[in-house]
Amino acid sequence: MVNEIATFGSKALSPNEEDVVEAANGNSDFLELVGDRVRSARARKNISRKKLSEISGVSQRYLAQLETGSGNISIVLLRRVAEALDYKIEWLVGEEDPYSSKLLSIISLYKQATSEQRMRVLEVLDPDHPNLRRSRRIAFIGLRGAGKSTIGRLVSERIDLPFLELNEEIEQAAGMPVNEVIALYGQEGYRRLEKQSVERIVATNDSIILAVAGGIVSEPETFNYLLRHYHTIWLKAEPTDHMTRVRGQGDERPMAGNPEAMDELKSILTSREALYERADISVDTSGRTLQQTVEDVLAEIADKSILSQ
Repeated sequence: MVNEIATFGSKALSPNEEDVVEAANGNSDFLELVGDRVRSARARKNISRKKLSEISGVSQRYLAQLETGSGNISIVLLRRVAEALDYKIEWLVGEEDPYSSKLLSIISLYKQATSEQRMRVLEVLDPDHPNLRRSRRIAFIGLRGAGKSTIGRLVSERIDLPFLELNEEIEQAAGMPVNEVIALYGQEGYRRLEKQSVERIVATNDSIILAVAGGIVSEPETFNYLLRHYHTIWLKAEPTDHMTRVRGQGDERPMAGNPEAMDELKSILTSREALYERADISVDTSGRTLQQTVEDVLAEIADKSILSQ
């Protein structure tokens, strides 16, 4: 088509006709570029055109035209081809191929780098990356009786990270026990100290395991900060397990003079469940021994590569 336009008759082309020829040439070059990238990507995945057709749902005829630069494939079909090749569609049509030799070399070096080296690269390229904000900080959340303190301490011993109860930090900052903080300053005062303590721990610790009070999720600003700066683990349990564990610690207050305590506990759990589900990891502790739960938590930490970040 381009040649036909360029050689139509023997008369000179008008300015408008020259623009049409130039645009056609540009389109031809672009289609050849896209075709070459599709062909190269398919070669890297070591799959045949037939296999790519099966994965993407695009016919072999379309793929042949696309790879030879002779087919003006629709954007929808091109996206299906890109997804089948594990590419982003903008990689196929952008000015720079992310899999050029230079970038492949960088990718290869990054894969071979140590965790510390990768973190330094992220500090330069993406200083706001979540992994940098969270570092090696882990926070256990959940209702009272979930096992946050017990599991947290055991996990900290296994992975050699310091353990801290948030309430202990609050008490140290306030110079008095938590119950006195609440009696003197009320819930509002306690929540203010809670937020300050969470932020202070981030400022002074890159590696720590923290157990927080169950109600922290009800404070949006504090909880959002926790989610951004800690890898969060929700320890789940059935309401009866929560109650049994609290009483097993010698605390009869949940049931004392309150026959509706179990219903209230269920209501609290229901109201907070959607908030707890925002955690990075959830581990169900009901029907599991203490050791089994610890192993479950460690497996999740390894699966999410938290300690290698």
